[in-house]
Amino acid sequence: MLHPEWSYQAVIYEMNVRQLTAEGTLRAAAARLAFLREMGIDAVWLMPIYPIGEVNRKGTLGSYYSVRDYCAVNPEMGNMADFDHFVQTAHALGLKVVLDWVANHTSRDARWLAERPASWYERDAEGQPAVPWDWADTAKLNYANRSVWDAEAEAMEFWVREHAVDGFRCDMAMLVPVEFWGVTADRLRRVKPDLFLLAEAEERNLFDQGGFDACYAWEMHHLMNDVARQRVRVTALRDYIYADRERFPEWGMRLVFTSNHDENTWSGSEFTRMGDAREAMAVFTFVVPRGLPLVYTGQEVGYDHSFAFFDRDPMPTCGANAFTAFYRRLADLRHANPALAAGGRGGEMIEIRNNAEDCLMTFVREAGGNRVVAIMNLSPYAIHADYYTGIYAGLYTDAMMGTNYELRGHVEEDMAPWSYRILTR
Repeated sequence: MLHPEWSYQAVIYEMNVRQLTAEGTLRAAAARLAFLREMGIDAVWLMPIYPIGEVNRKGTLGSYYSVRDYCAVNPEMGNMADFDHFVQTAHALGLKVVLDWVANHTSRDARWLAERPASWYERDAEGQPAVPWDWADTAKLNYANRSVWDAEAEAMEFWVREHAVDGFRCDMAMLVPVEFWGVTADRLRRVKPDLFLLAEAEERNLFDQGGFDACYAWEMHHLMNDVARQRVRVTALRDYIYADRERFPEWGMRLVFTSNHDENTWSGSEFTRMGDAREAMAVFTFVVPRGLPLVYTGQEVGYDHSFAFFDRDPMPTCGANAFTAFYRRLADLRHANPALAAGGRGGEMIEIRNNAEDCLMTFVREAGGNRVVAIMNLSPYAIHADYYTGIYAGLYTDAMMGTNYELRGHVEEDMAPWSYRILTR
């Protein structure tokens, strides 16, 4: 499968509009786009920007994922002109815009409940719209009714055709029939051939039948948290990478991250979950095979905070700092090295065996005459590393330091806890 050309070496930013700025509006968010582009972001995934339901509303502002109207803008964020301004600003900067799409359910006071047949929703024993899971502010759509398929696809097409969005991040994609995604992907790509689709799920058939470019790497993320806390050792990450080769097609992209809106709100920021491992784990997401790295709102300035989900909780206004520079270096690393590309273009992991494989990951990725060597101590222990580099010895650039580095044929060195070196040539 061919992906949009921009996506192979992209860095994605998840934007929480409600919390990004003091205003919490699309206009204010648009003013932040130049900062993100300068940092090296390629595409902005907007959390849902649609009007939010009031029935069983959670908190003061409700859940982004309780959608009243698929084809309108949440008035708390602005109006459609503000959204178009956001997209136009992004495109002028060379950024892509990806909308969050909630196909599984609507709010309990959605337009469709009033305007469409009762059969558009699954019903409980009392004939009321069914509540999926424990999401009491939502109503489960009935995908046994093909009219729902058509209406969902039509609403998605509205944003592509009329408002120039570049793709969709599809919420809880595994709860909707995969055949729906396949049919809808074909329809949308007839309008926009380079449409990008990301699934919040990691079932194999989302690639084979659903037409998705990328899916979440949830399992890897939880393993990273566990390694950071030493519930498991780095061997679990190594095993995951090899298993991932067998489970998914080579061209399938995997969204990798140290934080996102779910993790940040319900499990804590990367500072809380990963502690001293957070920097090394962020680097890992930029060098892992098949990975499509994500930066979540606040990470670009090192904001150590778990955002409220249903209320205003804006982060303080902050300019560029050391965290911004860190992500800028990682974005430059990804953009400059085809070996790190996803989507079947980058190199697979070739291990350099070492003396402490329960703590160290030492590996090479190569593609198109480009080579990246990753030497990472993913443990809280000081390690005396010992390994032979063989044909990979030579002169490199230390990508994070910007200096020359000679990788000797036989390496013996002390490595501090959670330390790393990324070499390129």
